[in-house]
Amino acid sequence: MRGIRLDEPSVLERVRDGDADAFGDLFDLHHDRVFRQALRMTASLHDAEDVTAVVFLEAWRRRDTMREVNGSVIAWLLVMTNFVFRNYARASRRYREGLQQLPPPENAPDHADAVDDRIDRDSRRAAMRSTLAQLPKRDQDILTLCVLEELSTADAAAALGVAPGTVKSRLSRAKARLTELLQNDPAMANGGVR
Repeated sequence: MRGIRLDEPSVLERVRDGDADAFGDLFDLHHDRVFRQALRMTASLHDAEDVTAVVFLEAWRRRDTMREVNGSVIAWLLVMTNFVFRNYARASRRYREGLQQLPPPENAPDHADAVDDRIDRDSRRAAMRSTLAQLPKRDQDILTLCVLEELSTADAAAALGVAPGTVKSRLSRAKARLTELLQNDPAMANGGVR
């Protein structure tokens, strides 16, 4: 797909008619941006891959309701990524809590945590992910669309179904909240995140 300009509205029309090949084109077009957003939010590459897969599964399932902004569904996909991540995080937490109810295994060391730690040593990403998770859902959505993915306030407004002025005020408040949380982060207070 690189180098070829895709007529996304016509592809989306074919997707809505159930054309799996057209959906493959849409997947190829937006996979990398969805994956990057999932990676920003999750604790590991594996989790980001899972979230990305569910986003595109939901996109296929909800293909009739995907919202276009300026002829593209990327904003809808990014908001869906945030939604899927929140559900994924809740399910993971419930799973961990369930595992804590089980008796400990006998002499079977699990190296998964050590492997995850090596992969995810980037403390900047971990600090930012943790800080973003503390923000309300609508702040996460606004920051994802306007700051991380650099959509215009008009495009973000269309994706979220609100007025552009609402996006501007929410964005300003979200940035202020994020700044305040980062300033209160112990990792930032100790000479910055490394």
